[in-house]
Amino acid sequence: MHAWPASEVPALPGSGRDLRIHDTATGGRVTLVPGPVARIYVCGITPYDATHMGHAATYNAFDLVQRVWLDTKRQVHYVQNVTDIDDPLLERAVRDGEDWTALAERETTLFREDMTALRMLPPRHYVGAVESIPKIVPLVERLLSAGAAYELEGDIYFSVAADPAFGTVSGLDAEAMRLLSAERGGDPERPGKKNPLDPMLWMAARPGEPSWDGASLGPGRPGWHIECVAIALDHLGMGFDVQGGGSDLVFPHHEMGASHAQALTGEHPFAKTYVHAGMVALDGEKMSKSRGNLVFISKLRRDGVDPAAIRLALLAHHYRADWEWTDAVLSEAVERLARWRAAVSRPDGPSADALVEEVREALADDLDAPRALAAIDRWAAAQTADGGTDEGAPGLVSRTADALLGVAL
Repeated sequence: MHAWPASEVPALPGSGRDLRIHDTATGGRVTLVPGPVARIYVCGITPYDATHMGHAATYNAFDLVQRVWLDTKRQVHYVQNVTDIDDPLLERAVRDGEDWTALAERETTLFREDMTALRMLPPRHYVGAVESIPKIVPLVERLLSAGAAYELEGDIYFSVAADPAFGTVSGLDAEAMRLLSAERGGDPERPGKKNPLDPMLWMAARPGEPSWDGASLGPGRPGWHIECVAIALDHLGMGFDVQGGGSDLVFPHHEMGASHAQALTGEHPFAKTYVHAGMVALDGEKMSKSRGNLVFISKLRRDGVDPAAIRLALLAHHYRADWEWTDAVLSEAVERLARWRAAVSRPDGPSADALVEEVREALADDLDAPRALAAIDRWAAAQTADGGTDEGAPGLVSRTADALLGVAL
């Protein structure tokens, strides 16, 4: 599977700061000091509907992580998956009378177009679940042979007891885990499981549903968590720098993925840092496909909204915050974009050297994009009020907004 094209990231004078970021697993901030190549895995979409604002907010957060790393002169090895086989995708295809592969391909293509328009930096490896099945099957077989998995009526389950560190990503108690498991695709009430929280690794073939050769596992398809583990281990290995996604992935997805990988390898941790973006609401409820309260990026683009304004609307909220999309949020972003573009269109202006460092410091401080926006707002206001004589300043501001915030002026 191929990703989307990369937009050029302008070079800035000097060098960026190491990123201090909130780690879900420890509940505090850590300073990320990757090697020359920073490694990040971000969980991708299940392509049964178009990219919505919640998706965009999540991928915007991890785009900022990449931009901070690039500004420190590191390379970035970014991996993202596509869950192109899963129950919601099959259910939507049946509901609409459409072939599930055509649905997945169409929505994945639209996602790429949205990411390109928003100037999100693409992953080095963009990998589908279906294409990963030949790598997933041996991992499940290894877990079975190690006693970390078991068979139940043809399905294969992971035993959470196989990982002594299970629970350390989310920090949740058993009852909270059970409730979230039921809410987020698990089956804690299924009789015969060793532990209600045990997640499925391999689902035996069901009548009328697609299946693949599982070798000794029999025909079937993979569970959700083992998909990401197989892709991450294949492309990044253990102990990569950041596992990212929305806050709704903390449990069960990231907790289970960590335990799968740690049971497979005997190593800890799967990821050094777990970083999660907040949820976006509409009309007081979290934006989600199940609720149908979605604001689609593609529709905004079709309505003539500048993707740079959409990006500014995302950046106006701290990545960990839960926030609500409103018409006012978009209007403020459109107005801000106009002010910035007017300011950088002048032939000279106030010096921007200090501005570059302000933006760098804001982003290094747990990706504080709202503070970075405020710094550029102040420069634009000074440009409007007093002007300046630095001929290079408008260009430097424009490059800073592009390189660090992904906003093309």
